Amino acid sequence: MIKTLEKTARTEDEAIAAALAELGMDRDDVSVEIVERAKSGFLGIGASPAVIRVSYEVPDPVVEKAPAAPAARPAAEPAAAAVVDEDPDYAAIRQFLSGLLERMGVKAQIEISTRENGGINVNLSGNGMGAIIGRRGETLDAIQHLTNYAVNRGSEKHLHISVDAENYRSKREESLTRLAEKMAEKAIKYKRSMALEPMNSYERHVIHTALQNYEGVTTSSTGVEPNRRVVVSYVKPEQPNNKPQSREWA
Repeated sequence: MIKTLEKTARTEDEAIAAALAELGMDRDDVSVEIVERAKSGFLGIGASPAVIRVSYEVPDPVVEKAPAAPAARPAAEPAAAAVVDEDPDYAAIRQFLSGLLERMGVKAQIEISTRENGGINVNLSGNGMGAIIGRRGETLDAIQHLTNYAVNRGSEKHLHISVDAENYRSKREESLTRLAEKMAEKAIKYKRSMALEPMNSYERHVIHTALQNYEGVTTSSTGVEPNRRVVVSYVKPEQPNNKPQSREWA
């Protein structure tokens, strides 16, 4: 279930920071839409704050029932072989993914590492990664969502777990960033709004982030899942204030 939160602040960055602080989320957990850009005005006159809208996903306990983490199997089975003295969080992730992949009939190497922002990266590699990634990463997104749900369920702390396969996400992000910049150039050239094809929340987030500070355009999301898409809109530059300045005579 997608929820939204609007925040107003002096700048876009301050508004985003306030929304993230209130939600207790990281920047890559949400999609940001700039509703109104901040305006400085002239000598403070006509200034207006920035307004942003943050979209974030809340698990639906009725629809999104993740399978329970598989019970530990005998140590003699290769899939159950755990890393000696592995971090408990890593072990929980490895146990859940090992069971899930086994049920999918896929054998994969599971590499787990810590991200700079405190999250956890999981990279899957091996044969049959196409089945893990799915169409435009939809299966990979589902696996990531289930992993986050199963590992964080009942825990006091919230781990942000990113699941990738053969570096698909980084390659996809590069492709989406190039697409975003291309559409921004078209929006500026033709002075019109450009709608992209329907995308999932992760892909929309990449587009919004890529164009967040792109001069001359703004982005927004429209439609409902699964046909929600990003619209890149041309922003007419503000006209300089040519009015004569008043003087105070001594």
